[in-house]
This record gives sequence, structure tokens and C-alpha cells, in this order.
Amino acid sequence: MANIKSAKKRIKVILKKTARNRRVKSHLKAILKNFDAAMAEGNFDTAKEKLALAEKRLHQAAAKGTIHKNAASRKVSRLTKQFNKAKAGS
Repeated sequence: MANIKSAKKRIKVILKKTARNRRVKSHLKAILKNFDAAMAEGNFDTAKEKLALAEKRLHQAAAKGTIHKNAASRKVSRLTKQFNKAKAGS
């Protein structure tokens, strides 16, 4: 356990940030699962809405530092590519 006051504060701050990052990542996973489910059903209208939401939330997570900016962009790119390919194939 930390003895110095600043170290005690850092522990509290880190715990709060860790909790927030877990919530954000869990929420992102749920959004991505919803997108995948809509794609599996072939419901492109719903999938388009889920894609827009996923893009927004991924960029928000990147802005807050939960995930890296390039990781968010890569995920958005892959989701968009998947959506466009499936829509063109139907």
C-alpha cells in the first residue's frame, strides 16, 4: 500500500479510469455484436444504423484514450467494408 499522499491519489484515479475503460469497452463489444447480428440476419437497414452508432462510439472511445485512434479507424474501416461487401452481394 502506498504511503505518500500523491501515490494514494494516483491509485484512486487509476481505479476510476480502469472502471470507465471497462464500461466503455464492454459497451463497444455489445454494439459490435448487435451489428454482427443485424448482418447475419441480412437486415441492412438496421445494420446501417448499428454501423453508424459503432463508428460514433469507437471514435468517442479513441478520443477519450480508451482505445488507440488507429485501432478505432481500423475497426470502422473493417465494419464498413464488411457492410458494403454484404450489401453488394445481395
